[in-house]
Amino acid sequence: MTTARLAPRTALFLPASNPRAIAKARALAVDLVILDLEDAVRDDAKTAARAAAVAAVAEGFGPRLCAIRANGSGFGEHVEDLAAIARSVADFVVLPKTETAEEAADVHAACSKPVLAMIETPLGVLAAADIAAVPGVSGLIAGTNDLAAALRLPPASGREGLSVALQTIVLAARANEVWAIDGVFNGLDDAEGLAAECRDGRMLGFDGKTLIHPGQIQIAARAFGASPEEIEDARAIVEAARGGAERFRGRMIEAMHVAQAQALIERNRA
Repeated sequence: MTTARLAPRTALFLPASNPRAIAKARALAVDLVILDLEDAVRDDAKTAARAAAVAAVAEGFGPRLCAIRANGSGFGEHVEDLAAIARSVADFVVLPKTETAEEAADVHAACSKPVLAMIETPLGVLAAADIAAVPGVSGLIAGTNDLAAALRLPPASGREGLSVALQTIVLAARANEVWAIDGVFNGLDDAEGLAAECRDGRMLGFDGKTLIHPGQIQIAARAFGASPEEIEDARAIVEAARGGAERFRGRMIEAMHVAQAQALIERNRA
């Protein structure tokens, strides 16, 4: 499906059980808030977190998009989560560890909301194109921590071992015109490492990045946004284009490059 809304550059995970963090999120310059009912919430706090998530999205996050991450289909809270999300005004439902198109279709049917499917396992990677093709799926999120563990990559091995999986996720998203959102960066105090990983994600073709701390927002937004030089170049391409292949600033451009420039200008304006 084609996702009408512009893809988020930044998507911040917040425990739905943390009211203080949720309140602060309403003042953050983040594109998408994801209230988490899964990994970030203790088992004995799941019920209360579910109610808190529904209440939080009802109060709203201003211009920010909001999503709720349900517990996965193999967990006891899954059905209750989907029922609550269906009643909520959340913009999206996030489905962790999505491994089949059927799972994504079932969640969309249960919630009547666009699905952001997390690709966190080898099976999920291999099925990514089918998942992205499901009507109702609006994007794929790379779950890099779980994926690295499932692939048995050495700790602190970097992203080299994930390169094929990450590119597969982007290819699946692009083939079906849905969002591709990169995984989280675990280092809370490593600004340089975060910036480098964001640059890598953008070079792979991801639209934006999931985050785990407000301090990561500005760096990710800058990396996945356009630089002043890119904006100036894009505007110049649009102004200079006369149709067909032509020379521009020492390189050849054609209709494809003009379309790319227009898309970059539109996203920067938004």
